[in-house]
Amino acid sequence: MLKAFKYRIYPTKEQEEMFFQHFGSCRFIYNWALDNKIKSYQTEGKSTSRFTLNKMLTELKVEHEWLKDVNSQSLQGATLNLENAYTKFFREKTGFPKFKSKKNPVQSFSVPQFYKVDFDDNKVYLPKIGFVKTILHRKFTGIGKTATVSRTSTGKYYQHSC
Repeated sequence: MLKAFKYRIYPTKEQEEMFFQHFGSCRFIYNWALDNKIKSYQTEGKSTSRFTLNKMLTELKVEHEWLKDVNSQSLQGATLNLENAYTKFFREKTGFPKFKSKKNPVQSFSVPQFYKVDFDDNKVYLPKIGFVKTILHRKFTGIGKTATVSRTSTGKYYQHSC
């Protein structure tokens, strides 16, 4: 059984800039993938799979050098989120996936692997970002599968561990 915990994090200015870079890059990949899926369906009558989009990410990183500064698994998480939105649209008849806006007050990105929680020093390690000061008010046992970093509309940062 998966259990999620939400912790408040306090990044430094440099880490905050890296968060913004991750938010922007994941939003860019999500919008790029959505546009790619729409165009593919209009021209060929079928949608591009998540795995094909993930293969295309390497070519996109050559085109856009700034994508290399972001954790690659976070970018792949954006294509996974889009795939989940598509599945939900077709199965549950909810709204068609929308393009993400920079003006949205709530931003997030996920880190599916290689993050560590240090309960002794109250820090969380995120790849390409480093150790971030955290208020770990509750300990958990077991292995963390995914960490999601989010920014609220009030400018507070949280890390969700599953």
